[in-house]
Amino acid sequence: MSHQLVWFRNDLRVSDNPALYNACRQGKAVSAIYIATPDQWLKHDDAKVKIDFWRRNLVLLKKSLAELNIDLHFFQVDGYQHIPALIKTICQQWDITQLHFNHEYPVNEGLRDRNVIDSLVKVNVLYQEYHDQLLLAPGTVTTKTGTAFKVFTPFSRQAKQQLDQILYLYPLPEVQAAFKVPELKQACHLEQIAWPEVSEDVQAFWPAGEQYAFSRVINFCQNTILGYKQNRDIPSLGGTSRLSAYLTSGIVSVRQCWNASWQYCEPNDGVNTWQSELLWREFYKHVLIDYPYISRHKPWKPLTDNIEWRHDERELTAWQQGQTGFPLVDAAMRQLLARGWMHNRLRMVTAMFLSKHLLLDWRLGERWFMQHLIDGELAANNGGWQWSASTGTDAVPYFRIFNPVTQSKRFDPQGTFIRHYVPELAHLSDKEIHMPTTINRPDTYPEPIVDLNFGRKRALAAFKVLAADPSVKPLQDNYDKQ
Repeated sequence: MSHQLVWFRNDLRVSDNPALYNACRQGKAVSAIYIATPDQWLKHDDAKVKIDFWRRNLVLLKKSLAELNIDLHFFQVDGYQHIPALIKTICQQWDITQLHFNHEYPVNEGLRDRNVIDSLVKVNVLYQEYHDQLLLAPGTVTTKTGTAFKVFTPFSRQAKQQLDQILYLYPLPEVQAAFKVPELKQACHLEQIAWPEVSEDVQAFWPAGEQYAFSRVINFCQNTILGYKQNRDIPSLGGTSRLSAYLTSGIVSVRQCWNASWQYCEPNDGVNTWQSELLWREFYKHVLIDYPYISRHKPWKPLTDNIEWRHDERELTAWQQGQTGFPLVDAAMRQLLARGWMHNRLRMVTAMFLSKHLLLDWRLGERWFMQHLIDGELAANNGGWQWSASTGTDAVPYFRIFNPVTQSKRFDPQGTFIRHYVPELAHLSDKEIHMPTTINRPDTYPEPIVDLNFGRKRALAAFKVLAADPSVKPLQDNYDKQ
């Protein structure tokens, strides 16, 4: 009997899942596995809220698979290095014909998968891997000379030319023949895995399940998207899709989102803007694939690795806890701690405040975001931080520095968002709340930890040194524009 095995990772759904669909087409019997790696989660700074999100979605995935007569089995190992031997044992004990899994693109995940493949080849087990996290496969969006894009706009333009029609979605697999496998001593129950504890309030803010996720896609495309271009930068309005958590963990596919933007919307500026945001996600994943060294905590522009970042634990802690004395920055950082998520405009404001006004290493902020974001994902998080710190591809010019007070007045004019997350300032007027003075600042709220003008000048000087010192050379030329 042909026995197919599906290895679930960040693709926790049954609809539009290429690995699951193809396994069900090829086999007379299908089994599924999920391997938890708590030590690896810690090394990768995966947020507790994201790990708990996986747990809650795995509960529902197991039920959905059971309706297809597919059993989802759970295993736990410390790190990736133990996975090849485990999968080899599973395949041998269950007499697996072929393993199916969807690609993951960071360096460590790629090495893990190559080691798994090597172990399977030795025991004559076939494998098949699929592109699932991208709208367009790696290497298919290139310049006229066949090189990778370094700038978003031309990348987006070419990508849209290839995405001018509805994309193929993999159908829900047919119900399979009932099939049981021997119990393995390495197996465990879902509740035996070392899951972190997360508050019920946060869980309620992020309902689990692909049915909920897709209903959110439809609701967004039929309603919110109409004002998306105008409202997406206003943190108090809820004008974004808030689908990033579901995309990151594969509860909904990016293909489903892209198709929905065509099927459920009348063409308008909101649709075009949201599609561009989906393509920013795509762009950063392609950058991660084309320049794998950024998976190793390296800036995309190697020259900027010579910046002399400051070290100040007091200022870093103040930023992390939302105690900087700048209301919009503090509100954003407190939103992150309370919800496991931060509005996209505020991610740029807080990142630029850390890397420019405080001149603290952007990698400290990148790590803090990963440790707390439910949608924390290497490509997007790294891309966003390097954009803000002016160290990445198509990054903001180093001399363009967001002023958090100006940003506050522009995008939270009545202080609605600030009042929610910084309640000690709620009594201030719409004018005062953006930057309390010594006179109206309550004792419970800190004084500003930096003078903005001083911080700006310090950041400009640090970046100008790189251009002025001929002894500082980049490792490679990443400045050419496409």
